[in-house]
Amino acid sequence: MTQNQDKILIIGAGAIGSFYGALLAKSGADVSVLCRSDYEIVIKQGYSIKSAALGSWIFTPSQIIRNASEYNGQADFVILCTKNTPETNRVKLVQEAINKNTSIVLIQNGIDIEQELIDAFPDNEIISGLAFICCNRLEPGIIHHLAYGKLTLGSLNRKINNSQHLSDLINRTGIESIATDNIISSRWLKCLWNAAFNPLSVLSDGLSTKDILISQEKLIRTIMQEVCSIADASGHSLPKDSIDNNIQNTYAMPDYKTSMLLDYQNKKPMEVEAILGNTIKAAKKNNVSCPTLDTLYALINLKLTEKTIH
Repeated sequence: MTQNQDKILIIGAGAIGSFYGALLAKSGADVSVLCRSDYEIVIKQGYSIKSAALGSWIFTPSQIIRNASEYNGQADFVILCTKNTPETNRVKLVQEAINKNTSIVLIQNGIDIEQELIDAFPDNEIISGLAFICCNRLEPGIIHHLAYGKLTLGSLNRKINNSQHLSDLINRTGIESIATDNIISSRWLKCLWNAAFNPLSVLSDGLSTKDILISQEKLIRTIMQEVCSIADASGHSLPKDSIDNNIQNTYAMPDYKTSMLLDYQNKKPMEVEAILGNTIKAAKKNNVSCPTLDTLYALINLKLTEKTIH
């Protein structure tokens, strides 16, 4: 990176995108956002960030746009924070803001989600990112950061590696970020939590993560063990204490509604395929039995069918 001010465009400035965008702006970057549903409010008053750990402040983006073609300047980083659903054309969303020096960053859930971007932009650095965070957007332009926030980043194609630079910017703000050479294993580690709590929050008709865990810890552990087995067969063995650490961290969380539950309640597409579908595909590819995940996947798709009918 040059010593000039970093130019960053956040595409998908919901809870996650606007929170990390606000942090990057705090660290001195020139941060713009592409947002659609909150556009009118953000133009008038910016984002109101309410963080249990960092306090409250207003994030006023440098540019507020509706399409990547409207971005004025050369972006050093384009950070994609949209929900990762089949309806989302990620390549089309970012392509008009990409120049030859742009690093493309995915802060998205799921397994095996990067290849589409690597294929579309073979000459650009692709950075995969994972946010371990409790953060919600419950009303337009207002972001509630309840707990955690660790951002893990890793460059996939190694032509250049700006993941450490981006991590350094986040670390200046008091939120932890690390750059890793093993980001795919980190994806599997996050999948332990997502594969269990996201679908169960929908299937339970809205229970918080803590209530789900108190009621069904044995089921949670079974789901997580299946994910561990698939990760291991895929060449990404997870630490032996991964399940216990996830359980302990969830007990320590405030009451929290998962992003999948909020999407379901707001009649928005859910990340079922990225989180569950791709995990089950990896299981089949490696001949790993995952009956509990298969059942969860079937039940959540029944919910989707019910939603369509009604």
